[in-house]
Amino acid sequence: MNMNLNAIGLDVEKAENLSAKLNQLLANYQVFYINVRGFHWNIKGDKFFELHIKFEELYNDLQLKNDEIAERILTLGNTPFHSYTDFLKNSTVKEVTDISDGNQCVAEILNAFKVIIELQREILADSDEASDEGTNALMSDYIREQEKLVWMYSSFLGDKILN
Repeated sequence: MNMNLNAIGLDVEKAENLSAKLNQLLANYQVFYINVRGFHWNIKGDKFFELHIKFEELYNDLQLKNDEIAERILTLGNTPFHSYTDFLKNSTVKEVTDISDGNQCVAEILNAFKVIIELQREILADSDEASDEGTNALMSDYIREQEKLVWMYSSFLGDKILN
């Protein structure tokens, strides 16, 4: 057995580098998740019923992805972040508080997706280079799903895609 390979046959150093980026992604997802929970709880206005349901769908999806990312880090032989301190310190997505306006909530969701999709594309390139099909497939699926969500949330705002 090659001592430079982990339990699933990937180069240990490349797996560690991927895990570090996946931990950064996990931190972003965790902050995004709690933001969307807050949007769901605090939404007000004429689009309440529509957005309340959409935000619940989104945070349920984010919760599943949090678990998948953490399990992928473990599969690569490393430890996922598991404290709020680590999540807040390593997330580019920032905490959002006291927003109840639907358009503002959707704009924040689009901002978070922009950060997350960009990081997932980096991880996708790195996982391809490491011959890590498991991480590659995960990132590819996430990007495909989220690009569609960006289109849908942008359409809700009247095609005012954020820069």
